[in-house]
Amino acid sequence: MHRRLLMLLLLAACRRDEATTIEGHGTIEVTESDVAPLTTARVLRVAVDEGEMVGPGDTLVVLTQSSMPATIDAQRARVLASQAALTDLERGARKPEIDAAEAELSGAETEVVRTAAERDRMRALAANRVVSQQSLDNAEAAARSATSRRDAAAERLTLLRAGSRPDRIRQARADVANARASLAATEATAGDLVLLASHDAVVLSRLAEPGEVLTPGTPALSLGEVTRPWVRVYLAARDVGRLKLGQPAEVWLDGVPDRSWKGTVTVINPRAEFTPRAALTEDERADLMFGLRVEVDDTTGAVKPGLPATVRLVPLPAP
Repeated sequence: MHRRLLMLLLLAACRRDEATTIEGHGTIEVTESDVAPLTTARVLRVAVDEGEMVGPGDTLVVLTQSSMPATIDAQRARVLASQAALTDLERGARKPEIDAAEAELSGAETEVVRTAAERDRMRALAANRVVSQQSLDNAEAAARSATSRRDAAAERLTLLRAGSRPDRIRQARADVANARASLAATEATAGDLVLLASHDAVVLSRLAEPGEVLTPGTPALSLGEVTRPWVRVYLAARDVGRLKLGQPAEVWLDGVPDRSWKGTVTVINPRAEFTPRAALTEDERADLMFGLRVEVDDTTGAVKPGLPATVRLVPLPAP
């Protein structure tokens, strides 16, 4: 009698455990991301193979553009030239330039005096009909030309002494900024030719080989984020109603029966799957399946994508 009662109690306990534990089956998955260039380039080297683990900053793919080195050299030369022009304007005229302008003005003034005296002499001779009118015209033209050269030399000296105009300096500064921006953009493009890993991941697919030309957005590799594996399971409607987001779960791998991993329910699909969306009978309603996403707490990479997994959940008590 006592033995029979004990067996009944054990059977009731097992049934209660089955009733309070929900189990689902699925496959370990990871968040996938493609590694692709931002500009058209040729693949020079693929540094990783499928199944290899990579970390932040690891080199994945090296690309090349034949014109890139020459473009960078030309833009660096442009930066130097524009900077030299700006420096020259900001410093203003140097003393040798001012001295040369003063000497030019002095010579022009001497020429004005000489041509003016020659003109006056020709006027007197022409009045006495000693020289022709043509000779007088030539003397007057030479005097006017000398005066023009003197005025131009005087203006040049004034500008040198006053320094560069503010608008010319502003324009030169804008030229320098534009040249530097162009160089920075080109260097950034050159930096984008080396594709790096942004997080811990596993190489799922190698989609390009050396020599291939990739256009922007064409993937060279496909990566999986191994630090945040997850498993999708499908549960009946009667079980999903007893679960909540954020509740803990226990994950078992089929090939590792002696160990389990902690998990968390992060997604409960609000729509049913596998059966018609409009279930009319009670039996059909019982067959409705809802997808759940359970993230697995594993940062070591031991939980690999593709492994079959079993998820066990204990429904939270009703509030």
